[in-house]
Amino acid sequence: MSVLEDLKEVHFFDNLEKQELEVLASFSYKKNFAKDEILFFEKDMPKHLTLLLEGMLKVYKTDNKNNEVIMHRFLPKMLIAERVVFEGLPYPASASFESDGSVLQIDFEKFKNNFLTNPDIAFNFFKSLSSKIKVLEDVIALNVVLDSTSRVAKYICEHEEAFTLKHTELAKSLHMAPETLSRIFKKFIKLGFLTKKSSQYKIVDKESLTFFYD
Repeated sequence: MSVLEDLKEVHFFDNLEKQELEVLASFSYKKNFAKDEILFFEKDMPKHLTLLLEGMLKVYKTDNKNNEVIMHRFLPKMLIAERVVFEGLPYPASASFESDGSVLQIDFEKFKNNFLTNPDIAFNFFKSLSSKIKVLEDVIALNVVLDSTSRVAKYICEHEEAFTLKHTELAKSLHMAPETLSRIFKKFIKLGFLTKKSSQYKIVDKESLTFFYD
């Protein structure tokens, strides 16, 4: 698929005319990544506005024991770290792919000069910025406010990719031991909130799960 065709598939650019999309495509390029490849490292300076087209991307920090602390997982089609690009700041965390994937990298200066004066694009851009505040609020809730059971309930209710992750990866996202996660899943199954078939979990009573954190 060409860059122009990729842009046509992105809701963010729905209001652009064909000629405008062609201009945007002229300073954008697609880059493919393999699983475990790094998109950027913490403290790198951003050079492009990055849009995730395919794959699952994790954003994480590394603690003083070299353990990954996962901040968030992104799915297509989302802008990545647009605030630091907008403000000219270094990346506050690293990002790597948990599956094969691809991104669209857009020259930000040209994007700003050509498209941020467009009210629809500006609205979508700042709406995306606002959504990152919600991401930060979720990180705080998961790691500071909620107990382990509430953390698991909130995460699996709000993240559709939760059950596609390996058990150890999901536990890492929730900053708990895999054994603790297993005990909580068993508790939810016993209460009738989850079912398990062939090692695959499924939510059957989402409303009851929300009571743990709402």
